[in-house]
Amino acid sequence: MNEHFQRTLSAWAEGDLPSALAHVRQAAEQEPQHLVYTEALIYLNRVSTQGRQNVYVSPQGFSAFIRGGGNVGLYRETSAALKQVYAMFGPLTLLDIGVGDGLALLPALTENVRQLDLLEPSAALLAQTQTTLMGWDVVTRAHNATLQAFVAAPDQQNRHWDLAQATFSLQSLPPQDRPTLLRWLCQHVDRMLMVEFDAPTYAGSADPADFLSPRRIDYVVARYLRGLAEYANDNTEDESVRQGFLMPVFFGYFDRSAHRTNWEVPAQDWGRLLREAGFGRVDIRPVFDYWWAPACLIDAL
Repeated sequence: MNEHFQRTLSAWAEGDLPSALAHVRQAAEQEPQHLVYTEALIYLNRVSTQGRQNVYVSPQGFSAFIRGGGNVGLYRETSAALKQVYAMFGPLTLLDIGVGDGLALLPALTENVRQLDLLEPSAALLAQTQTTLMGWDVVTRAHNATLQAFVAAPDQQNRHWDLAQATFSLQSLPPQDRPTLLRWLCQHVDRMLMVEFDAPTYAGSADPADFLSPRRIDYVVARYLRGLAEYANDNTEDESVRQGFLMPVFFGYFDRSAHRTNWEVPAQDWGRLLREAGFGRVDIRPVFDYWWAPACLIDAL
């Protein structure tokens, strides 16, 4: 690891942007072919003039990211894994938690899905999924809410589904909320499917002992080298992915002031939480070797 880049991240974590910019400039000068260093220099120069940006500062960047690079294979295999499970049922009632714009759900839908509940806190994404489903032969109910609000609603207490699924969405649940929410789901669904990244605990950790540890920095930098390489073309779309999404996310891992939006854990930790919630059997299998971490299907019965 380049010493100047380590100092870049330390300065950024302490809110010292001038020092971070000075060190990243030296790192990029020493290793001009290193994509993380060169993209970090561009990003920090922009922050110095425009201020810190959240991960959705560029909707175009996120849209191009999620539908390009390794995400194409990731979502293809995720939808295929879901579809395979749907086929095991007769008429099926399904709850999708954090459906987004339906990127995982829609290609997976089979004719036996007769009732579909969509749960999504983003009104815009939920509306997009609803629009796509217009004309489909499936009874659909849309809920513009978080999972926390959904399970607290009086009209949901007697509901039951054959299957619930959550694709890359439950990592956004604060750890302290997970036991209660998973117990509620265990009581209201016959089977639970999750697709999450099998990332090491320290990768997304905010623990002071791990926050700037060499193993954490090495992991994030190595993984982002792979991710940036998937969007390395010299065009506006790839540039918007790198600077409008990937680099804000990258620096978010080392920003002590940032509001946390996800808490990733290894797949085995999700398995333990599901068993503690009351599910009797949990199977975990790989779905796709994604650049950040392998994606796994976690199947709880």
